[in-house]
Amino acid sequence: MSDTDLVKSEDTPFEGGPMDGRVLPVLLGITGHPPKTYRIPVPDPAGGPPTVLAYRRVPRGPGKVGLTNRWKYEYAPEGVPPRRLTWPWSKPHATPPGKRDDADG
Repeated sequence: MSDTDLVKSEDTPFEGGPMDGRVLPVLLGITGHPPKTYRIPVPDPAGGPPTVLAYRRVPRGPGKVGLTNRWKYEYAPEGVPPRRLTWPWSKPHATPPGKRDDADG
């Protein structure tokens, strides 16, 4: 048994954007799911900073016998917002983003 037998991947389709219609093998995590976001750096031909294509994981539809859920990636032209770790003991924000505070009137 080689080391690559322990790493699992799944052929995952991409929809929208420059990768539309392509299927790539994506590594699965310890839960058996691909990552929630997939970022693809595309080098700039002029030598500038690379452009990053962002894709978001969405359900592909019912799997075999309706028990397993397969995934696909949809293009996110606005990018994917960074995830912030939230600990159970952390204080919540005083005002959720996008809502007015009562002190504002």
